[in-house]
Amino acid sequence: KYCAAYLMAVISGNDTPGAKEIQTILESIGSEYDSTIADKLLSELNGKSVHEIIATGREKLKSFGGGGCTTPAAADGAAAGGAAAGGGAVKEE
Repeated sequence: KYCAAYLMAVISGNDTPGAKEIQTILESIGSEYDSTIADKLLSELNGKSVHEIIATGREKLKSFGGGGCTTPAAADGAAAGGAAAGGGAVKEE
């Protein structure tokens, strides 16, 4: 939630939000604020551009590859372990 509050402040136009902005955002939604967590986050981000951090993270995630299927057939019930298309289910009377 601290990262999200930081990013919300960046989106609103503040490229380098501080603890006060994070606190204001968190308290506006009724969330508790811990200055230790906010200070840790701010120290990690000190001197870095959020846009560069996100770009670097995207590059790192590319090496993980995907986990999902990229074919439309995966949405089919048969591909998901369901009954085959065309009425593979048996109706009991």
